[in-house]
Amino acid sequence: MIDITKPIFTDEAAARAHFESIRWPDGAYCPFCGQFETVKKLGGASMGDGWYHCRDCRKKFTAMVGTVYHRSHIPIHKWLLATYLMCASKKGISSHQLMRMLGLSYKSAWFMSMRIREAMAPLKGEAGPMGGGGMIVEADTTYIGGKEKNKHASKRDGGKIGGLGKQVVHTLVERGGKARSHHIANVTGVTLRSVLSGVDRKSALMTDTAGGYLHVGKEFARHEMVDHGKDEYVRGDAYSNSVEGYFATLKRGITGTFHHVSEQHLSRYLSEFDFRHSERSALGVDDGMRADKALGGTVGKRLTYRENRSAQA
Repeated sequence: MIDITKPIFTDEAAARAHFESIRWPDGAYCPFCGQFETVKKLGGASMGDGWYHCRDCRKKFTAMVGTVYHRSHIPIHKWLLATYLMCASKKGISSHQLMRMLGLSYKSAWFMSMRIREAMAPLKGEAGPMGGGGMIVEADTTYIGGKEKNKHASKRDGGKIGGLGKQVVHTLVERGGKARSHHIANVTGVTLRSVLSGVDRKSALMTDTAGGYLHVGKEFARHEMVDHGKDEYVRGDAYSNSVEGYFATLKRGITGTFHHVSEQHLSRYLSEFDFRHSERSALGVDDGMRADKALGGTVGKRLTYRENRSAQA
């Protein structure tokens, strides 16, 4: 549980100290040259609070340098509150809601939420393989998009699988563990092999009967398929209920909270839902721990407004 009346959400000095303790648990270091010993805290009214100086590279910095908060004019206590709210809301919180609660413009609230989603995503190359010996990984695909009856006639699927204008999402879920989602172009053997490349081949793989899994499934320690077309959903430990539960939360969030997610930014929303699933209470992670981990994830990432607007999924 998060107490939003805590000083870190209302007082700038308390918020800065909290963020510094997460970024620099062993003391401040220079984000430019990495030095510890040559870093000194600056004082004086002209500089303001939170500034440090490195005698080695002669640069000044705050704890926000080198994070997704860098060069933001929004107070750090509002950044912390937005981060905690997004981490505590199982189905997400909209930018319009953040705008109203934090007293910001919609543009600022939207950009804040995108930066925080970037903090929730793992750094490239650091995600590591899923599963392993004795572990079960479920894999499935779903389609994100509006209902056919609500679409213009030119956007309806005409009986095609997935439908025009719908986006394809593939998700891997470890039973009792983390989730990893991908926005993919199609459901072919080549595409599924690519997303399954991040799963340890010693794992047991559980899927439905989609043809793309047939060949790659043979590479795993065990591959079980359930035939939903024949109303088969559970056969011993062969089922995909965990990943189906993930999809239920994802779709309720998109439909009920965000209402619409563009193809351009879908991957960042998937990172948000992956993060909350992978750091959920069932794994012993409470709201505060989850939010502090997201704060730690701000380091080493940078997202400008121009990059965010032009990013492709």
